[in-house]
This record gives sequence, C-alpha cells and structure tokens, in this order.
Amino acid sequence: MDLILEFCDDYLLDRVWAKVLPLSAFASSPELAGSFNVTSTLLPVVSSTSRWAKIIARLPHPLTTDNVASSYAHSIASQSIPQLSAWPRDYLPRQLISLIILTLIGIHILYFLFAGLSYAFIFNHDMMRHPRFLKNQVKLEIQSSLKSFPFMTLLTLPWFQAEVMGYSRLYDGLDTYGYAYLVLSVPFFLLFTDYCIYWIHRWLHLPVLYKIFHKPHHKWIIPTPFASHAFHPVDGYLQSVPYHLFIFLFPLHRIIYLGLFVAVNFWSIFIHDSDMITGHALEKVINGPAHHTLHHLYFTCNYGQYFTWADRVGKSYRHPDSALDPLLEVQGLKTE
Repeated sequence: MDLILEFCDDYLLDRVWAKVLPLSAFASSPELAGSFNVTSTLLPVVSSTSRWAKIIARLPHPLTTDNVASSYAHSIASQSIPQLSAWPRDYLPRQLISLIILTLIGIHILYFLFAGLSYAFIFNHDMMRHPRFLKNQVKLEIQSSLKSFPFMTLLTLPWFQAEVMGYSRLYDGLDTYGYAYLVLSVPFFLLFTDYCIYWIHRWLHLPVLYKIFHKPHHKWIIPTPFASHAFHPVDGYLQSVPYHLFIFLFPLHRIIYLGLFVAVNFWSIFIHDSDMITGHALEKVINGPAHHTLHHLYFTCNYGQYFTWADRVGKSYRHPDSALDPLLEVQGLKTE
C-alpha cells in the first residue's frame, strides 16, 4: 500500500490535498505567521476571507516556522507553481484518510472488475436454476459485499498504516536478499498464507464462531463470483490477516507483494464460480473452484485457499468427484 500511496500522492493526492487544505488558509496561525510572509510568493492563491478558508483554518496542522520550508522542499523543487497543503505527506491524519479512500476505491474496482468478468465468462448461468440458489441471490451477494467493505477497510487500516510508516519488511532492490529468495518468496508466501487461512477458516466453523461470523457467507450454497467477498466484516478481515502478517515477519519485494495481493483477490473470486470441472492433472494439489464448491455444499471439507495439502494433513479433504457436481441436480441427472 505504501507504493500505491506514494504513486497517488505524486500524480493526484498532493494536488487534491492542496486544494482541500491549502497552506495559505493557515496564514493567520501564530506558528506559521513568520514563515508564511517569507514564502507567500510560492503559495497558491487562496482567498483568506473565503468561507472554506475560515473553516479549515481551525483544523490542526503539524507545521511550524521551523519545518514549513523543509516539509515542502521536494514540492517546491519539483513544481514550477507548487500546490502546497498544510497537511504534508507524512502527517498521520492525511495518511489515514488517503488510505481509507484508496482502499475503498481499490476493493470496489477489484471486486466489480474480476467478479463481473468471472460472472460473465466463467460462471455457468444454468446454476441459477439450482433449487438451492436463492431468489435475487446475485443482488444479495453484491449488497452483502458492499456493506462489508467499509468495515473491513477500517479493520485493515492499522496494517496498511504500519506498512506506510515503514514497519513492514517490504524491500525494493531485486538483489537485496538474492535472486533465489526473490523467486522462492512467492511460493513461500502462498504456502504460509494458505496454511494460516486453513486454520482460521476451520476455526470459523466452530459453532460459537460460525453462527456469528461465518454463517452469513454460507448463506450462498451455490455461490456466484459475487459471493467471493460477501462476508461478515470480521470474517473477511480474519481471513485476510495472513496476507498482512507475512510482510511483517518475512522480507518480500514490494512490487511482488502488490501483485500477489491482487492475485489472491482474483483467486478468491475465481473459486466461487460453482465450477465442478474435474479430472485435470492438478486437482489433487490445487484447491480450485471444484473443491470450494464442495465446501459450500457440505461445509466441513476443503478449508484451504490454494492447495489441498493442509486439508489432507487436517483430514478435511474431500475429492471433487464428478458425481457430486450440483449441475447434475439442475439437469435432473443426479444419482444418489
């Protein structure tokens, strides 16, 4: 998230924050009075008598006479007409608000883009005639997801903020830990998060937790891709914790992490398409859509996210036999 925030600050948010909370609106602040007179020729023109300027002038800001110039040295040097905000990039309230907005925008784009494509081109629409497919289910799945996104964002915010503040072990150089680690960190990330999610998911099926947190997701017996994020907010957050925890325990290249973060969201959507294609070479290794379809049908099997090994070790694996395909029930061909 630090990479995304920096990119957005460079190309958009610096200008937005300068418009919303311009430094010139704080000209009357005693702390800034001296430096403002010196730097006024560099500041964007804002009417100090405007209603908005008077309102925002009452807000707290981190700048003093001593640090106002240094806080904006980069901005002044890089822009011919600098647009300066009283809330610099490293000011915590600005970072928190920016992260909330960017996270909400990002998850909505990922959800509707990938789930929409999967629903249009992968999901078998014949499954909507299944007797356990709910009336208006797609609409209900989307509504459930949209209600959860703001709360999941708030729960996730401390992880993102800690990452932006440099507490994670994300790194930049390709050879910082060697090229072998760079390559192996990808399967390591997948295995670590898969095993953690397996146990979190399995614990969420304990009766005391299931009824409160996980049962809303199992409302979708025959899920569509739009059910992928239709969780109780706490459920969705808990199953995302391993993704955030990994980078605070182990080094990972920040671009690889960003790619993996997008990929795991895509995978979560992909395995919710009720697809029961069986007989492929990797079905005993990869916990794909067929396996997760059985999880929604039978509840107590195939808790894993990407692989089957954790379910095999935990004795919760159920092989996706073609005879278990819910599509057979739609076709009236299912055999007991």
